[in-house]
Amino acid sequence: MDQEGAATELRVERPGKTLRELALGNLRDAILHGVFRPGDRLVERDLVERMGVSRTIVREALRHLESEGLVSTEGSKGPIVARLDLAVAEQIYEVRGALEAMAARLCAEADDPTIVPELEAALAGIRAGYAAHDLAEVLNQTSEFYRILFGKVNRDVAWDIVKLLTVRINHLRSMTIQTENRNVEGPAQMARIVEAIRDRDGERAAAAARDHVRRAASIAREVFLASRDERID
Repeated sequence: MDQEGAATELRVERPGKTLRELALGNLRDAILHGVFRPGDRLVERDLVERMGVSRTIVREALRHLESEGLVSTEGSKGPIVARLDLAVAEQIYEVRGALEAMAARLCAEADDPTIVPELEAALAGIRAGYAAHDLAEVLNQTSEFYRILFGKVNRDVAWDIVKLLTVRINHLRSMTIQTENRNVEGPAQMARIVEAIRDRDGERAAAAARDHVRRAASIAREVFLASRDERID
């Protein structure tokens, strides 16, 4: 995306939400969608001009994104897009694997005929997002898939934990879902979770959920190592 296109995408529209909420959402999306890459400086003056909001709003948005782990302060550079840490990423995937396997097992064991159709609808949305090359829609529908998975079995505490990690999880997803063949492999793995739930096979559902997270973690590691090698070169 060129600078003019990025500036247009970041421009804040006025109605509805507050300017602070809109600015925060636009800046978060810009980071998740790769308009700003890890290590890029986030210069207040430039963001004020590109977003069309006050310096105070930009500062508030940057502080909030720092609390979410998307922005960090590095020496005299000021705010930058946080560099993803491999050790932290691996811990996030560990948490995901445990919680998603639990939720998948419980869904398979639940007597609720609405679970599978709703998961299938979210999965169809993921595939449609890939087909349209719409990264935002892929991320939104993926989050919806897991909201259903946890919500249908009333695991609100587990879902709250996942939601706290959602921004960082989506930062990782924004990397892994763009890798070769992930548009086919990812939905296929999620479909196996749904199939096991349809068959009321809790063990298979949990295993499918763990396998999906394990593969995502492996891809993320490959992306990290490739990125590190590029910086060294």
